[in-house]
Amino acid sequence: MITREQIPTVLDHPVHDARGDKIGDARHVFFDDVTGEPEWVSVRTGLFGTNESFVPIHDAAFVEDHLEVPFAKDQVKDAPNVDIDAGGHLSEQEEERLYQYYGIDWNAAWQDPRSGTGQATDTTGTTGTAGTTGTADDAMTRSEEEMHVGVERREAGRARLHKYVVTEEQQYTVPVRHEEVRVEREPVSDTNRDRAMTGPDITEAEHDVTLYEEEPVVETRAVPKERVRLSTEEVTEEETVTGEVRKERIESEGTDEQGDQRRRP
Repeated sequence: MITREQIPTVLDHPVHDARGDKIGDARHVFFDDVTGEPEWVSVRTGLFGTNESFVPIHDAAFVEDHLEVPFAKDQVKDAPNVDIDAGGHLSEQEEERLYQYYGIDWNAAWQDPRSGTGQATDTTGTTGTAGTTGTADDAMTRSEEEMHVGVERREAGRARLHKYVVTEEQQYTVPVRHEEVRVEREPVSDTNRDRAMTGPDITEAEHDVTLYEEEPVVETRAVPKERVRLSTEEVTEEETVTGEVRKERIESEGTDEQGDQRRRP
């Protein structure tokens, strides 16, 4: 259980769940109006710390540099929303709703002397409508939320190389040669008379000549042409993000101090 003396140590420190996972940072601690004991802690959650969730502090423990609560991270983050700016005080209806969410018997809590009336008041500087913080310091602390913008890396897409085969028609003109038969007649003369007179005088005979021609032949070969690979490069661009931050304002009542608003005589 967290004591009043440990409150300064708890505020603005990490809050972990029962498994040791960080939920967020402790923002406010609420005391019971009757017993004055710590009852609730609000945890700032979300990517930029823009949400606050309430979690019971009765069974919490401060371990090393963080507060450990016996509830799961998702359970705390999904707790019912409570208007923290409503005078720093939890209404009976809000607290009953929180008790039911965390599985705590509301009626038993009311009867438990450690729980008092079941209503709680913020102790981090905002006074409530039912009870006081019980601290000796009579000054209020005014707080503001600061926007912290970060970036997170995520997968934006995928790229791949795909090789496929296409067939295209190509034409080439090549010279081809072929042989043709030509009949040559040579009259008998003194120079060829001896060859002409050989053999029988009159007979039948045949003489063959083989003809040759060229024809185109197509042959394909795979020839490397280029190498292709994928690479990535980082490109930095500027984007503008918009968020909302809350600020506390303090007004005085019953004073003529310059710059303050007099709300009651």
